[in-house]
Amino acid sequence: MAMNPQGASRLLARRRFPRVPVRVILPNLVTLLALCMGLTAIRFAFEDRYEHAVIAIMVAAVLDALDGRIARALRGTTRFGAELDSLADFIDFGVAPALILYFWGLHEIKGAGWVAALVFAIAAALRLARFNVMIDDPEKPAWHANFFTGMPAPAGAIVALMPLYLNLSVLGVPNSKTLAPFYIAFVVGVALLMASRIPHYSGKSIGRVPREYVIFVLFVVAALLALLATYPMEMLIALSLAWLATIPFAIRDFNARTAADEAARKPAGADAAEEQDEVAPTTGPNA
Repeated sequence: MAMNPQGASRLLARRRFPRVPVRVILPNLVTLLALCMGLTAIRFAFEDRYEHAVIAIMVAAVLDALDGRIARALRGTTRFGAELDSLADFIDFGVAPALILYFWGLHEIKGAGWVAALVFAIAAALRLARFNVMIDDPEKPAWHANFFTGMPAPAGAIVALMPLYLNLSVLGVPNSKTLAPFYIAFVVGVALLMASRIPHYSGKSIGRVPREYVIFVLFVVAALLALLATYPMEMLIALSLAWLATIPFAIRDFNARTAADEAARKPAGADAAEEQDEVAPTTGPNA
């Protein structure tokens, strides 16, 4: 039975353009929305609306935390989505914060300020590229999932904007040429934390909340959200300092687990052999 031309064309179109499930499209839409927020933050900074720019970066960070979880929950993870997420993160948490900081105060020392902005953006790109390479490492221990290698890009963007929070908060730290070198040094320091191999907590080890603590946890989360909505800049300062304060503990825990892994890999008789070699008497002609 011959197929009519219209049916043949439809069949050919389906072969060329296979249908994509909604569960695959939805996480990518969230990623694109986060990208729009990052680009909008740049626009707000160009218009000297820095508080709106900060809020746009915060919304982008929330959306970035959601898109991957939505993809895993819907079983819609794809290679395309992973690449799109990485590119969006570079704009949202590398380019956008760098330009916001430069427009706000780093331009007071034009050459050094622009170099600091470039260093921050490049560090974010290197951090994301390293993450993409390490995520497929089959030899990585399971407990490594509890740590990030280097400060994650969203956290780096939020922490790097702290000079802006200090200016917009009740503290009213001035945006002046005198303080610009300190702001530049701080931004470069955050960039180095992103590009470094210093471990940071990932938060993935947090499991289910025990039933008896559910009400307390809900109360704490609601209180934090209320404070963040009422005093956004002050809360962002506190959250940034809290994140920085966790770094020494993350380093200690990471080194302890690494040492435990190395000890577990040693052969059973290795320690005994080493001790025997240390206490063995020296033989010679005068023994």
